[in-house]
Amino acid sequence: MKTLRIYLAALLALTAGACGRTVSDAETQRNIVYGIDADAYRLETGEIGKGETLSKILNNYGITVRQIDRLDRSAKEIFPLRNIRAGHRYTVFIHEDSLYAPHLDYLVYETDRTNYVVFGFHDGDSVSIRKDTKSTTLRRTQRSAVISSSLWGSIMEQNLPYSLAAEMENIYQWTVDFFGIQKGDSFTVIYDERFIDDTVSAGVDRIWGAKFTQGGKEYYAIPFRQGGKIQYWELDGTSLRKQLLKAPLKYTRISSKFSYARKHPVYKVYRPHTGVDYAAPKGTPVHAVADGVVTFKGWGGGGGNTLKIKHAGNLVTGYLHLSGYAKGISQGKRVSQGQLIGYVGSTGTSTGPHLDYRIWRNGTPIDPLKIPQKPAEPIAKKNRAAFEFVRDRILAELNGELPEEERITQLDSIVIPAPVLPAQPAGAAAEPKK
Repeated sequence: MKTLRIYLAALLALTAGACGRTVSDAETQRNIVYGIDADAYRLETGEIGKGETLSKILNNYGITVRQIDRLDRSAKEIFPLRNIRAGHRYTVFIHEDSLYAPHLDYLVYETDRTNYVVFGFHDGDSVSIRKDTKSTTLRRTQRSAVISSSLWGSIMEQNLPYSLAAEMENIYQWTVDFFGIQKGDSFTVIYDERFIDDTVSAGVDRIWGAKFTQGGKEYYAIPFRQGGKIQYWELDGTSLRKQLLKAPLKYTRISSKFSYARKHPVYKVYRPHTGVDYAAPKGTPVHAVADGVVTFKGWGGGGGNTLKIKHAGNLVTGYLHLSGYAKGISQGKRVSQGQLIGYVGSTGTSTGPHLDYRIWRNGTPIDPLKIPQKPAEPIAKKNRAAFEFVRDRILAELNGELPEEERITQLDSIVIPAPVLPAQPAGAAAEPKK
């Protein structure tokens, strides 16, 4: 167990209250930490060590075997003790009796940055378990950046939340070629960032709109709820979702493109290479680019461990040189778009870890980088007016032209305001009915 240290005063405000609850002045003065009056305790914090159990930690603080057993049984339905993980922080609340003997009343275990579990130890060997969430606030932000190397690089250079890059890649994964980003491409994005105590970022909560410019072409992302879930759309109501993902993996580079006369890196002769090679570290996750059925799983000769998946429109995709397959993947198995199917490797005839990704239509190989994309279902006619209302305000906000009070803040029920009619001059007579 790591050396314990006394909590800094700043943490008192950091963990005050439960999510969404306003912390009163009285509570602030009482130093409420994890919903507990910290003024009555001495606080110590530590980190779960590798191989360390909660039982061992509690035993070190004088909690009896009987209480630990009772806690284990009581916690099964709320937060099983076996779910404790190394590297997570915990805090203990200790009071001293009249003889200055220390007693542990609470241990708080942080399940992640914002959520925690409170284990309580009370008189008569009784125990309690409570799950809760730290108080957080949302801050809406608009930022723009010109890309010098990559999306991730620009996010870091602009000191933006790292999770923003992942969110944008998820939104544009059918539309923007992140392997073809060039210097001078740019983006503008509006997002909610969640903060603990208004200072510690807990990541991006939602993207409210974006414009990505690649090679002079603009790609918009407008959020709108249709079919029971929020999706992202182009300005004309076309879905950003397409039949195929742009690529079956992320955070890599293209090392070789589709060609009928490529010099083979091993055999040193020119031969067709009817696929795209994505150089990536061994173990990088590989995802299905579309819904389909696995038609082949096995050794593909020079292709090493290979998967082939059949999709609608007489398309078949191939994933070669895999180091292994995802759990549950087998011939005849139906997979969905974005599902994990395997991991990058260097099996077969290969000079290093990479994914050889291929597409066939009616048995004929086609260039994966040039395949035409069919969008998913567009905005329904009955939703068109509501979508255009949302779109126009998001677009104005992206352009910096929307007053704060007119921002779109929810997408569950869009109420379109009635048009404002011009006022008639005083004393004007009403037009007679015809």
